[in-house]
Amino acid sequence: MILVDTSVWIDYFNGVDNLHTTTLDLKLIEGTVAIGDIIFLEILQGFRKDSDYKKTKTRLSTLEQYEMFGHRMVNNCAENYRSLRKKGITIRSTTDIIIATFCIENKLPLLFKDKDFIPFVDHLNLLPTSLKT
Repeated sequence: MILVDTSVWIDYFNGVDNLHTTTLDLKLIEGTVAIGDIIFLEILQGFRKDSDYKKTKTRLSTLEQYEMFGHRMVNNCAENYRSLRKKGITIRSTTDIIIATFCIENKLPLLFKDKDFIPFVDHLNLLPTSLKT
């Protein structure tokens, strides 16, 4: 199972053809894509048209879903942020910290485009999803 960051989903829903969306397509066909509640929220917030919102909500609801944030995750997220900060790396998005930490804690690969995840790969053992051509 893999998680897919919002930035990849945005490209996917906008019909952008790149290595990330191709990989997402293949993983969806394999049935190995799950979605986290925070990612689901970010995706749904982006739709302006009710019809697109409803269609996407229905489609994404069929994926395996994870609750990504809770009391236990607060400490883990804070520790990961502080660990990177001590190395001079500031992660701009709390959401990205939650997503990366969840994936690290659950040993789930993450398909992402956002460069803020790279320090998690380099320093905290986040597993990136290999891109498929």
